[in-house]
Amino acid sequence: MRDGVRIEPWSEDDLTLLRRMNAPELLDHLGGPETEDQVLVRHERYVGMSAGTDGTGTMFRVVATGTGEAVGTVGYWESSREGELIYESGWGVLKGHQGRGIATAAVRAVLERAGQERKHRFLHAFPSVDNPPSNAVCRKSGFSLLGDCDFEYPPGRSMRCNDWRVELTF
Repeated sequence: MRDGVRIEPWSEDDLTLLRRMNAPELLDHLGGPETEDQVLVRHERYVGMSAGTDGTGTMFRVVATGTGEAVGTVGYWESSREGELIYESGWGVLKGHQGRGIATAAVRAVLERAGQERKHRFLHAFPSVDNPPSNAVCRKSGFSLLGDCDFEYPPGRSMRCNDWRVELTF
């Protein structure tokens, strides 16, 4: 538990949360909401990631400890960047819970988790250059800004992102 937030591995029971996270106002920097079929595929991928022990990453639901309510998502997964295997991270917090430090606390918890695996030296995040709140989460969580870059997300759509990196503590 950290700063009134805890992270719990994604489970079959989290589909409702994922549907709530698929809101236009939460995904305007990521190409917009997904179809129901895409949400179901994402959910199964998250369940599989969180059940695995192969070190390729884990997705979590973010829980507010005061209420026990699931208020967001956070995770890390293996990715390749310029020929190097890294961990990449992403997060989201439901609209009514934003601006309270929840995302920052959840990202810090993920950094601890990813560091415990002792698999990759760095974890990166690629928020849109037009997303000040997510860039602030990176700054507050100890990431260093490497610069901006083109990033393909969703597949087939290029977006301009900031490349943030943090060294995982072993």
